[in-house]
Amino acid sequence: MVHRVLLAVLLVFTASVADAHGPTRQKVTRTVALAAPPAAVWALVKDFGNMGWHPAVAKTAAEGGNAVGATRTLELQGGGAIKEVLEKYQDDAMTYSYRITDVSIDVLPVANYTSTITVKPEGDGSVVEWRGAFYRGYMNNDPPEKYNDAAAVKAVSAVYEGGLANLKTLAETK
Repeated sequence: MVHRVLLAVLLVFTASVADAHGPTRQKVTRTVALAAPPAAVWALVKDFGNMGWHPAVAKTAAEGGNAVGATRTLELQGGGAIKEVLEKYQDDAMTYSYRITDVSIDVLPVANYTSTITVKPEGDGSVVEWRGAFYRGYMNNDPPEKYNDAAAVKAVSAVYEGGLANLKTLAETK
C-alpha cells in the first residue's frame, strides 16, 4: 500500500515537472553549392570583421581580426544591431564559429545562439554550410507567436538563406 502511494506521488510529481519545461534547443543548417573554387569562396567569408557579403548587413564594426575572442557588431539594413564574438577560427579548414552576445529579440528572436560557417570542396566547385543552434528569444513558457520556436527557426533560416544566396551570386560572378 505504501509503495502504491509513493508511486502515485512520484507519477504526479513527474507529470508536473514535465509540464513545466522551458524552451528546447533549435537547430538550423543550410547549404549552398557554388560553381567557384573553395579558396575563392573562403576569401569572401573568412574575414570575421567583414560581413559585407550578407545583404541584410549595412555595416560591420569589428575588433580583433580573426583571433578567437574578436568581436563584431552588425548594423542591419532595416535597423537594429547584433553583437557577436569569434569562438573558433581555422583558416586551413576554412571554418569559423561564433556566438551572439547581444541582440534584441525584436531584431532576431533567439537566445544562446552559436553558429559555424564552413567552406568545403565539392566536385569542381564548393559548398558552404552555415549551421546554428539556439533557443527562442522568449525564454518563458507560452511565448507570443512572434517569439516562439517556429518564429526563431524561421528567422534564422531566412538569415542563412539570404546570405547564402547572395554569397552564391558574388562567388559565381567573379
